[in-house]
Amino acid sequence: MTGPAKKRTREEYEQGLPDHHDPTAGFAGAPAAQSALTLRLILALFGLVVCLAGGLGWLATDLPAWPAVLLLIFAVVAVVDIVVIVRRKARGEPG
Repeated sequence: MTGPAKKRTREEYEQGLPDHHDPTAGFAGAPAAQSALTLRLILALFGLVVCLAGGLGWLATDLPAWPAVLLLIFAVVAVVDIVVIVRRKARGEPG
């Protein structure tokens, strides 16, 4: 087992990190993959609004409550994703 990882600097995040998720990085001259954090943030915000509105709207009806609970759980997942994205953008990751 290796020791603790070195703390990365803001400059390293701004330049982009090594492609630990991209198995094809460098294959045939392909550039390193980068995360589209802004697009992911927009999609997470859209999912939050849709799931929250749908869940609350569903609860206002006389229909069974389990679909509303499922939508509200998805809204919570979207909130967690938004927090992760904002933290990554705040530390300087490109995207």
